[in-house]
Amino acid sequence: MYKTRIGISVGLFGAGLYFMGLFAFFPMVILAGYALLFEENVWLRKTAIKAVVVVVSFMVLDALVSVLSSSSSLILNFFVLFNRHINMMHFNSFIFILRSIVSIAQVVVLLLLGFKAIKHGDVSIGFIDNTINRHM
Repeated sequence: MYKTRIGISVGLFGAGLYFMGLFAFFPMVILAGYALLFEENVWLRKTAIKAVVVVVSFMVLDALVSVLSSSSSLILNFFVLFNRHINMMHFNSFIFILRSIVSIAQVVVLLLLGFKAIKHGDVSIGFIDNTINRHM
């Protein structure tokens, strides 16, 4: 079993990166930066990059859903401006469901990756793994 410089296994450190992504982005980036700068284990370095990319990908998805949510407010305000009333309940429900799906998917993916990392394993996520392999 490979150990990090701080004395814990690389699998536990990698799992910690994924689990940290569930709660706090900035500390995860600091841990990933530490792994990239000071650790020599290739698997751990790739895991650090993958953890950051997965969390950022979900942040981008959430931002896109937020743009949809903001656009519904814009449309509603536009119609109110001309004394027209429209029912945005279905659209807002769709946005809420979409945001919930993104949130649940993020938790499931990060938990799955974290538990696999404890055993020094990995779950392949096609476009993310291809991008990381191309740039490492």
